[in-house]
Amino acid sequence: MPKATDVSVVGCELYFIPIVARVPLKFGTETMTTVTLARAKVTVERSDGKIASGWGETPLSVQWVWPSALPFTDRLECLKSFTVTLAEAWSDFSGSGHAMELGHTFQNENLHSLLESFNQTRAGEEPMPHLAALVCCSVLDIAVHDAYGIVNEIEIYKTYNSQFMNRDLSAYLEPAHGSSVSFSEKYPENYFVQERPNAMPAWHLVGGKDPIDVSELTGEEPDDGYPVLLRDWILKDGLNCLKIKLRGNDSQWDYDRIVKVGEISQELDVDWLTADFNCTVSDPEYVNEILDRLVLEYPATYGRILYVEQPFPYDLEAHRIDVHSVSARKPLFMDESAHDWKFVKLGRSLGWTGVALKTCKTQTGALLSQAWAKAHGMTLMVQDLTNPALAQVPHVLLAAYSGTIMGVETNAMQFYPEASNPEAVIHPGLHRRRNGSVDLTSLNGSGFGYRLEEISRELPEAVFRS
Repeated sequence: MPKATDVSVVGCELYFIPIVARVPLKFGTETMTTVTLARAKVTVERSDGKIASGWGETPLSVQWVWPSALPFTDRLECLKSFTVTLAEAWSDFSGSGHAMELGHTFQNENLHSLLESFNQTRAGEEPMPHLAALVCCSVLDIAVHDAYGIVNEIEIYKTYNSQFMNRDLSAYLEPAHGSSVSFSEKYPENYFVQERPNAMPAWHLVGGKDPIDVSELTGEEPDDGYPVLLRDWILKDGLNCLKIKLRGNDSQWDYDRIVKVGEISQELDVDWLTADFNCTVSDPEYVNEILDRLVLEYPATYGRILYVEQPFPYDLEAHRIDVHSVSARKPLFMDESAHDWKFVKLGRSLGWTGVALKTCKTQTGALLSQAWAKAHGMTLMVQDLTNPALAQVPHVLLAAYSGTIMGVETNAMQFYPEASNPEAVIHPGLHRRRNGSVDLTSLNGSGFGYRLEEISRELPEAVFRS
């Protein structure tokens, strides 16, 4: 039976905000120097006629969602165009219910067909992948969740339960074959931590092009008051967690990179490392050999590695690689492959032991993947898409409520800190890392607690409005 708190979408606005990175960020075989931030406003109406608007934001990170030989500008224009298509579709969407129900229905009934139609209009060209479509959809999905909380005057994370949702998780999820797990009478709230932390350890990204020490400086580094060298970042922000971007196709380079960062970590008492191979590895032995060398030659560095992230290709169905040998050495986390809970289920059967969640795959999808993974004993992490400004808020809240293996990755302050200046006035602890942590105490109010009315940001002209 419908609830008085149910909503339907009655309007959308969409904006694109260009951002230039202060230093390049390498993704696998590609490098990011600019990004377009998509920001959406979604207006919802309750059955009693009450109306409210919510906001969502996601970087359209082309190199991450669509690695390809196609020109960057062509791929970016595709993502922007498809995001407009989705805004139009959300404006015409007739569903009603909780934000989770709206998001799930839209993704299952609309997103795939819209992507197919979009790719058909580009016949003969490389199709835009599903991961890119999810990122485009996420900006609107997040806004729907925010609007739902605002119209009902409650923090959105307090609504993922039987009081507000019309269906339990058994309507969305299926347990692994042979498992004793049941989702009957379970809701996302059942898989949250009991009390949300107000501070979390922050992971710093050691990008593939980041200079580690003075020997790697080129003279082209920015002189803008922010650190450049890894040691300076560690000392300035009190960092205790470092994520190392690797190549995945040059084992000696990858090994040397881990060793070099490990030595600095030991020198400066950094406790935790993770190795991100960025989907470029095809054989588990590539990772195993690096880990086995570290055990023998640099055991302290090996001990600091908390987990290994996504060495293997995005498309899990096309590349069903048995990864038990890797996860026997270190916890192995899915990232790009974990499009939704069904891929998490497949990954678990292949030997993956953890899931790196991202709000850029939609808030709806992230919560469903989180619940499935946690119910089946998988470990969680929440990874960054270099989220600035408003995008940082749902990102850190997902980590805070999920209970991760260790804090949250957050690196927008490394690559485009000035992009968050208006939001940092109100949420300084989210956009600056202090004592190795981010601080969530400024988040309060309905929806995601953006406190948008207090943030002085001028938006460009809307590219879509209904």
